[in-house]
Amino acid sequence: MHLLNFKELPNQELIQLVDTAIAIKNYPQKYVNSLDGKTSALIFQKTSTRTRVSFEVAMTQLGGHGLFLDWRTTNFAMADLSDEIGYLSRNVDCIMARLLYNADLDKISKNSHVPVINGCDEKYHPSQAIADLITIKEKKGTLSGAKLVYVGVHNNVTNSLIEACTKTGVKITTVCPIFNEASRDNELLNTAEKTGFWESTLDLKSAVSNADFVYTDTWVDMEFFTDLKYAKEKENRIKLMMPYQINTELLRNSSAYIMHDMPIHRGYEITTEIIENPKSVIYEQAENRLYSAKAILLKLI
Repeated sequence: MHLLNFKELPNQELIQLVDTAIAIKNYPQKYVNSLDGKTSALIFQKTSTRTRVSFEVAMTQLGGHGLFLDWRTTNFAMADLSDEIGYLSRNVDCIMARLLYNADLDKISKNSHVPVINGCDEKYHPSQAIADLITIKEKKGTLSGAKLVYVGVHNNVTNSLIEACTKTGVKITTVCPIFNEASRDNELLNTAEKTGFWESTLDLKSAVSNADFVYTDTWVDMEFFTDLKYAKEKENRIKLMMPYQINTELLRNSSAYIMHDMPIHRGYEITTEIIENPKSVIYEQAENRLYSAKAILLKLI
């Protein structure tokens, strides 16, 4: 079994992953040696803080070993990727890959002898979405009936959030003036629309007025934020997205919890005052990446 997105994962199994993660968080000693003697290869083509920390620490705390592999210091780019993965997967018990392109992730999953986890690509970010569901359930007490509003560019995080929410009974509204075409998955969106749990609007104030959770993300992917070749697109995005900033005025009459998957560009998609607001659960949400990783690793290995 692989975890590339949530398309092949039954609703109940996704809910069980969330519940397992919460159990691991509350009773860590019970799971200390669960992956004794196991190794997970952790492939990174994209930069990372939370994905690397969560999966490496997860393997250590579960009694196993996380083998970090930087794409640039391996032969993945120089040789046929299918050959490299055919070799690597004969040495480890699981592969987590954080890549630029979903097409490469598909190639890895097709040529691996062991389970493959999508640690993020341009289309999906499932381990983040599981951490988000953990946070929602901890704060709301339930997933079913919770109301989440996502504000920002429609990207890989948005896709996985929509999948995760519609499969677990969370009502999700997306406010996305920009659609990142590299992330487009019409099959996913068509499936989500049929559930009745997802809707899209550009009426930001109305959307957040009765939300339980307001969630935002960077407007510009981290690898492009300081790239001079992307400067014009960055300028255009900031100009278009600034009216959709999560700030004190927007949330003046709201009691919603505030979420952000990090890394954060303070003063752009969200203000410092909101990040440090008592209703902000951003750092708890980020911590839950560890328990998301543990639950995924336990299920697949």
